[in-house]
Amino acid sequence: MVRTGKVFHVRQQIQGDQLYFSSMTSHLIKHPCKKNIALYLGRRLFFTRDNFRSSLLPLSIPTSMKVAGLPEVTSAHIAGSVLLLVVSRKVYIYNYEANYWNTSIGIEHPVSHVSGDNCCYSGHPFCVDISNSVFAYLHGDQISQTNIYFSNNGGFRYQKFAYEKQAELVGSLGGIFYFHSLSQVGLLLIDQGKARFSYSEHPLNFSFGLPFDYNGTLNILITPGQKGILIFWFERSLLLSRNSGQLVYPVQVKEGPHTLLSSISEANVTIYSVAANEYELAVLTRENNLYYGSLGILSTSLIKFTGQNIWSQEAALMFTDVGRVEILVPLSDPVFPAFDFEKCPVNIQAILMDPQLQVDVCKVELLQGEFDNKMYTIDMNSELELTALMIPRPGMSLVPLAMVSNPHSLGLQAVIYEDGYTYDGNTRHRLNISLRQQHHWGRADPNFTSSIKRPTGSTITLDIANKEISCVDLKPLTALISVGCDQEKKIPGHNCFTTVRIKDAYDPNFQGQKASEDLVVHYHYEKLGCPHLVYYNTPWKPVVELWREGKFQEVIQAEFVLLEVNGLFTYTYSLTANTALCRSQPQNWTTIMSDAGDKGLFSWNRENYVSCHDPDNNAPLMWPDVPYQILGGPTANKVIFEQRNGIYIFYISIVDPYYSYCHLETTFSVYVYGAFPLSVIPTAVIIIPLVVMLLSVWLVYAIPKLLHTEKGLRFKSFWAHLCRRCRKACFRGGN
Repeated sequence: MVRTGKVFHVRQQIQGDQLYFSSMTSHLIKHPCKKNIALYLGRRLFFTRDNFRSSLLPLSIPTSMKVAGLPEVTSAHIAGSVLLLVVSRKVYIYNYEANYWNTSIGIEHPVSHVSGDNCCYSGHPFCVDISNSVFAYLHGDQISQTNIYFSNNGGFRYQKFAYEKQAELVGSLGGIFYFHSLSQVGLLLIDQGKARFSYSEHPLNFSFGLPFDYNGTLNILITPGQKGILIFWFERSLLLSRNSGQLVYPVQVKEGPHTLLSSISEANVTIYSVAANEYELAVLTRENNLYYGSLGILSTSLIKFTGQNIWSQEAALMFTDVGRVEILVPLSDPVFPAFDFEKCPVNIQAILMDPQLQVDVCKVELLQGEFDNKMYTIDMNSELELTALMIPRPGMSLVPLAMVSNPHSLGLQAVIYEDGYTYDGNTRHRLNISLRQQHHWGRADPNFTSSIKRPTGSTITLDIANKEISCVDLKPLTALISVGCDQEKKIPGHNCFTTVRIKDAYDPNFQGQKASEDLVVHYHYEKLGCPHLVYYNTPWKPVVELWREGKFQEVIQAEFVLLEVNGLFTYTYSLTANTALCRSQPQNWTTIMSDAGDKGLFSWNRENYVSCHDPDNNAPLMWPDVPYQILGGPTANKVIFEQRNGIYIFYISIVDPYYSYCHLETTFSVYVYGAFPLSVIPTAVIIIPLVVMLLSVWLVYAIPKLLHTEKGLRFKSFWAHLCRRCRKACFRGGN
C-alpha cells in the first residue's frame, strides 16, 4: 500500500475539471525513457513522476481550457516532456515539467486519437525526430475523406497530412502510425471485419500488409525500442506483429506443460489489461489469471500462471523492470481527495522456477555486446562492424540470430567462430556482424530496396533463437541504426582582419547586374581564416576535403556548387552545357533561387539537385551555351576569374545525392591576384599617339644612317637638286 502526505489533515483540492477515460478497461502508459513517468487511465486519470510511490490527486484540466461537455479522454501519449490528451475531440498539452496546459494548434476537425513513439538512445537529430513525430486522427472515420494531422514538434503544432492515394482507399480508419523501425507511415484500414496496413513509401506502397481478423475495437500498443513489434488486443483477441503490421498473427497460449492453444480466444478468458516492454508481454484477465511471454526474435507464446485474487475493476498492469511486473490499483480515501495505490509486485523469474510449470532451464549463460542499447549512423557508402560474445551452458548448443527491422534499407552479414574457453571449460562464441546499405550489398532486387536518396532507419537485434522462456534476464541485444547523415562529417573552412570594398562588381540580388552603389564587406578572420591565393589567369577548382571528428577522411570528388556570398559576378565557368555533354538543361543558381521562395538564397543541395547527365531527366537542352555551374563529378569544369584582384568569399554545397545524406556545406575565401588594373582611357586614344611617337623615334634613328648609303646619297642629291630648282623659280618670280 502506498499512502503518503496524509499525516496532517491538510485537504488538497482538485482544481479544474476532473478527467475520465472512455474505455471500460484500465490502461497504463509508461514513458519508455523516463521510467518514473506514467499515466493511469481508468474511471479517473492519475499522472505520476515517481512511479506511483506517493498518493495522487486525480488528474484534472484547468477550466481556462474551456473543454466542451464532459472532459472525456479517448487517447493519450507521452511525447518527451509533455503529455498529450485527446479530450472531447480536441488535443490538449500538459507540460508536466513546467506545469502548464495548452491547446494544440492547427487541428481544424474533431479527432479521437493520437499516436507517436519515443526514442531513448541519444540526442541525435534522428532520435529527436522520432520523439517529436505525432499523428492525430478520428478513429472509425472513412479513410477516403478523413482528415489526418501530423506534428513534428511534439504535438504543439499540427498540419494536415497528405497520404498518397488516400482518396482511393476503401474502409474505415483504424489508426495511423509512424513506423520508424521501417521508415514508413502505416495506415490501418478496416473493412468488413478484416484489417490490413497500407504503407507510404517504396517499395511497400505498391501493396498492402496481409489481412487479419478485426474483432471489436483493437487497442494498438507499439512496444518501445523501435523494433517494429505491435500488439493488438481486445477482450477476446490478442494479436502480434514483428514487422510493423506486414504480418499479424494470434499469440499462442500455454496452459500447462502439454496444452498449447493457437490463440487466447480458445482459453475462454476476458482480457482486461496488457503491458509490454522492449522484451516482454504480460496480460491480466478478469478471471484472475496472469499470462506472461517473452517477445523473442522468432515466436511468442504466453504461459499461464496459477490464478490468484489479483483482478479488480480498477487494476492495471505495468513492467517496472525486466522480469518485474506490478498490478496497480488506485484506492479512494474517505477523508482525503488524494488516492492511495495498492501494488502487487510479481517476480517472473521466481514464478518460472516453480516445478509445476515444467519450464526448461535457460541454456545460455552469457549474451553480451558493446553495441547493446546504443545508436549508430551509417552514411552513404559507409559500413558498421559490430561484435557479440555468447557462452552456452555446458553441453548445450546455441542458435544465434541477427535481424534488422528494415531489410529494405539495411543489409547484414554475420560470421560466427569459436573464441577460446572459459575457466570452467565452456566454449566462447564470437559473432561479427557487418552492416551496410542494402543497395551496396548487391544481393537485393531494386524492387525490394527503398530509395537510396531517402534517409531511413532500422534496428539490429541479436537474440538466441532457441532460448527458453526462463531466460528472463538474458535480453536480446539491440541497437538503433540511422541510415542517414553522419553529424560528425564536416567540410572545414580554409585556414588577416581586413575590410574589402567592392565596386561595380556585385549584385545584391545575385542576377549578375551591376549595383548602384558600393558595398563594404567586413572580413571575419575568426570564421574564414586567411584566404587561399589564386592567380586570376589560371582556371581554378577548389580542393574539397571531408573531415570526421577532427580527422581527415578523403578529398571529395562528388559534384558541388559555388556561390559568392556577397553577389560578386566577376567569374564564370570553363564549360558550357554543351561542352559538359549534358543530356538535358542543367540547373543553375538563377533557377534554384527562383524556385527557393522563402527557403533562402543558399538552397541548392542534395535534395533538389538534378543532374543533366541523368538519362531520366527529360528537361530539354534549350540553351546549350549557358555556363555549366556544377563542379566535380564526371566533368573537368573549373572557375575562370575576370581581370580583377580581390577577395572572393564562396559558399560551397555538396549536391551529389549519392555521396552523403548530410547537407555538407561551408564558407571559405580566396584572394585572386596578378591582374593588371583595367585602363579607364579608350584604347585608340592610347595606341595612335604611341605609334606616332615610335615612328618618330625610328625616323630619328634610321634617316641619318640611311643618308650614308648609296641610296641615301641619291636621295640626298634628289632633294638638293629639287631645292635649287625651287630657288630659281622663286627668284624669277620675284623679278
